[in-house]
Amino acid sequence: MLKEERLDFIINQLKSSQSVKLAELSEMLQVSEDTVRRDIELLAKNGLLTKVRGGAIPHSPNAHNFKERMHVSEQEKEIIANKALSLIKPGDTILLDGGTTTYTLAGLLDMPLTVITNNVPAAALLAGRKDMEVVLTGGRILPDCQATAGSEAIRMLEQLHVDICFIGICSLHHEIGVSTVNYMESDLKRAMINCSDRIVAVTKHDKIGTAEPYKVCPIESLHTIVTEIGPHERIFAPYREKGIQVL
Repeated sequence: MLKEERLDFIINQLKSSQSVKLAELSEMLQVSEDTVRRDIELLAKNGLLTKVRGGAIPHSPNAHNFKERMHVSEQEKEIIANKALSLIKPGDTILLDGGTTTYTLAGLLDMPLTVITNNVPAAALLAGRKDMEVVLTGGRILPDCQATAGSEAIRMLEQLHVDICFIGICSLHHEIGVSTVNYMESDLKRAMINCSDRIVAVTKHDKIGTAEPYKVCPIESLHTIVTEIGPHERIFAPYREKGIQVL
């Protein structure tokens, strides 16, 4: 089998099974594990998968920037936001992370709350709401995600204590944990997690089982995962086994 054919085979296997292992690929392709390892390294270098110990898993299916993502999977984000809304009660202090799913949740908020966010569009949407205190974290605005990050935002979060953090997810894996493509973003998400009593991951289900380079936290840091599909789907089994609520 030619190298290009092997690479296509690996990608197709990854699409169908959500993970591939060196030993299994070696047997299927009738080549050495070293050859498979080099193939996976090449695919990872080209951004087509994420290399993990003993194999590979998919990259997260993210669009490039906030404006692009605003018009992707709008119905699914509405489902997620409505599920997440059920976790909030009047008088709570909540953290809204960057991202279009948390932005959708912001649009549903209609109760007395303190909302702290690094999500610039969400802060603008909520500004002036009756009985709602809105606080935007400082720092540099990351242009692609329209969210603040950096040392100023982190220092502010270190002085806070909030009831619930709704964290936007780039990638989530039951062994690797929560990860993202941006180093500054990973630092801020950790600060959000550290100041919150309850951590709720809001994400479309296609980001589950994926990984990116910058780790945010172990999967055990999450209390709840909210997606647009039913909570008893098979992909959630490893998370339920760890005691994580799935909505």
